[in-house]
Amino acid sequence: MRYEEIVKFHGHACPGLAIGYRMANAAMEALKAVRAGDEEIVAIVENDACGVDALQCISGCTFGKGNLIFRDYGKQVYTLYSRTSGNGVRVVYHGNGVPAKLAGDRAARAEFILGAPADQLLTMNEVTMTEPERAGSRSSVLCARCHEEVMETRLREVAGERLCVPCAEKVSAH
Repeated sequence: MRYEEIVKFHGHACPGLAIGYRMANAAMEALKAVRAGDEEIVAIVENDACGVDALQCISGCTFGKGNLIFRDYGKQVYTLYSRTSGNGVRVVYHGNGVPAKLAGDRAARAEFILGAPADQLLTMNEVTMTEPERAGSRSSVLCARCHEEVMETRLREVAGERLCVPCAEKVSAH
């Protein structure tokens, strides 16, 4: 997928999107993988920044399909796993090659990131991992307080009631 298409999806060009674009392309190339139509590829992302939009577009991994896993570590790290080959790769953005003079110029920094040799920006290692579980269907039930549907696995038992997380937090706060 072209970078311009990803910018259109994301809404703007920025260094974070360029980073995600480079990371996702490097991972997919290392895995010799094509964009997932379903759950053939699984991505584990360690941040919720702009670059994850690029990863979704390039890899086909999404929250809705259950093959995008978020771990809130605040790191520019993506781990991709191919169910087809059983191979995994971990890509880390280190950005050591980005000139300091570009720090204040977002457009120039993004342009540099898009064109720089990968080894100036990324560290990539093959990883061995247990195949992540496939996404499953979960039953929805009504919260005893707000009566909105919630996945049964997300209910909290509070004072004998089965509550959604927001309602459980309200009850616990009182």
